[in-house]
Amino acid sequence: MRMLIATLLATASIFSPLNSWAQSVDIEATIKTVDVNALSFTLDDGKTYKVPEEFNFEGLKAGVKVLVFYTTVDGSRIVDDLEIVQ
Repeated sequence: MRMLIATLLATASIFSPLNSWAQSVDIEATIKTVDVNALSFTLDDGKTYKVPEEFNFEGLKAGVKVLVFYTTVDGSRIVDDLEIVQ
């Protein structure tokens, strides 16, 4: 039983750093530019955020305030979710 618990704890400690690398972050900002062809937009923080191919750009244009949830993958900010702030 002790061996089983020790093995489980060792496995959990190995995989716990992997979980911290893929955490979603959120930011509230205003859209500066939208590039439908590049599947991305830039916020007033100067950073560009990429979206998936099936993303709907309806209602997104310069000046719209948004809440963006994103994950950083290989140095790119990939949008997980987006909400327009009223």
